[in-house]
Amino acid sequence: MKKFGIIVGVALLLIVLIFVVWIVSRPDRGTTGAVSTRFRWLGPNDKIVVDGFNDPKVQGVACHISRAQTGGVKGAMGVAEDTSDASIACRQIGPIKFLADFKDGERVFDEHRSLVFKTLQVVRFFDRERNVLVYVSYSDRVIEGSPQNSISTVPIMGWPAP
Repeated sequence: MKKFGIIVGVALLLIVLIFVVWIVSRPDRGTTGAVSTRFRWLGPNDKIVVDGFNDPKVQGVACHISRAQTGGVKGAMGVAEDTSDASIACRQIGPIKFLADFKDGERVFDEHRSLVFKTLQVVRFFDRERNVLVYVSYSDRVIEGSPQNSISTVPIMGWPAP
């Protein structure tokens, strides 16, 4: 019986550590706003949350992603699995400057949509022929992902000097 208590304690400690690492490692972003979509008697309401973030390797590009967030008791505890619904919009907000080399399909944003298995991701491609950056948002799981996705393109254009 004592072994079982130790195992449960270690498992809980690991879950807390994973949660802390997840919170600390989240990309630099800010929540722009949220709207309630479903009233919950217990816990927070379900909502659509809009987050803004900058591309870490391309200066002059900002993206906003809207995503469903499950409320209720599970949502308040951080154990609810959010849906794969998400939308993205990226725009040029200044002169575009590549800060580092990058590969097509490189991840520029990710966020866990469940405690362990599901992740919302944004990846970047560079369409050299059209001189356009392409951002795709989608969700995946350890075993199976979702075909739901959203795309945004940013044509690289000159930026007038102030």
